[in-house]
Amino acid sequence: MHGAYKVPYASRGSILGATEATALGQLLESGESLSMGTWRERFETRFSEYAGTRYALSVTSGTVALELAVHLLDLAPGDEVVVTPQTFQATVQPLLDRQVRVRFCDIDRESLNMDPAVLKGLINDRTRAILLVHYGGWPAEMDEIVTMARERGILVVEDCAHALGARYDGRRPGSLGDIGCFSFHSSKNITTLGEGGMLTFDRDDWAERIDRLRSNEVDGVFVDGSASPLDAPELLPWMKYSSSVYRDACLGVRRSGTNATLSEAACVVGLHQLDRLESLVERRRAIAARLNAVVDRHPHARAGRPRPGVHHAQHLYTCFVSGPRGTREALVRGLDARGVEVQLRYFPLHLLPEWRSRGHEPGECPVAEELWFTEHVNLPCHPGLSDEQVDHLADALDAALEDARAVIENAESRTGSRTESRTTVPSMKETSHAAH
Repeated sequence: MHGAYKVPYASRGSILGATEATALGQLLESGESLSMGTWRERFETRFSEYAGTRYALSVTSGTVALELAVHLLDLAPGDEVVVTPQTFQATVQPLLDRQVRVRFCDIDRESLNMDPAVLKGLINDRTRAILLVHYGGWPAEMDEIVTMARERGILVVEDCAHALGARYDGRRPGSLGDIGCFSFHSSKNITTLGEGGMLTFDRDDWAERIDRLRSNEVDGVFVDGSASPLDAPELLPWMKYSSSVYRDACLGVRRSGTNATLSEAACVVGLHQLDRLESLVERRRAIAARLNAVVDRHPHARAGRPRPGVHHAQHLYTCFVSGPRGTREALVRGLDARGVEVQLRYFPLHLLPEWRSRGHEPGECPVAEELWFTEHVNLPCHPGLSDEQVDHLADALDAALEDARAVIENAESRTGSRTESRTTVPSMKETSHAAH
């Protein structure tokens, strides 16, 4: 399509307004530090309460959160890690820097999350960790996965980049495994001015290590070395370092530190965005319900529904269309021609060249490959859409699904019509209650 889309895919997944602008203005006028101040502490405290974990430590991006989470796993050469292929590359990319065997676990056809039945066959005595994503905001089946992991002492890392606002049997993603990693990128359900991330967990030693690393300190193994004589000059009061620089001895360095400090401006915005989160997610669910009503009218299309007790955060809206070759392409072309921007997320990671170079190949995750290459469609679903845009999206989807049905009928060589009479698609206002 040429020109601007009537219904664009989200460049912002949240809404920023006067509340955030006022808070930023007050911060700037206060003269307070813009780094490592009270707002970071408040944001982290509030986030840990929300997630239901002892600790929440902010960093500069979701990618950095994932990199540091993988570091905490203390992987050794020859260890194995099971990962999902249906996610953004940042989920598994840190493993390229380690001499470990990565095993891609195929996905469930409905949720696109890691399939516990397949996972069971991939775990062995060398498995040290599982890296999964709550795809699109639909929580993975964590009870089954965590039970398998606990039986063998395997750590579970949750990529929660899509999952803010989701619930799993009364609990929040980020508290379901061992480590949760969140993203506050511009496209996510809340944002901290475009970039930002958070790690959640319960372990004291991990909190100490992450706090050191993000503050440009070494993650090392330190012991009291005061028994060893050291001709040390006096540390005067205005000097930065404490007496521990002379007292401690370093037995080894796990990793050098970095500056991953989330700014005070980002944290003050994040705190106010948390206040908005539930309403933002409810808007996403209302849009998803509107689209589900359209999909349900077409026998060659489907959209999965979480089981009772699992609440979708609707970061992504995903549906599927089945039929002969070209059916999905007819749907996508029909949407594009009607002014709806479509993006497909995400390319099966095991087929990327960097992973193929490590021995991965087509056929390794047949469900992920089949769905992505033939059925999978992502539609705009974000709170910045107006009711008018949602109505246009629903009408365009209905019409484009008819285009796709024409492909199916042609492939059946006109042996008989399976079409049904079309009815008027209800408006956004008429169906918004269905999100609840």
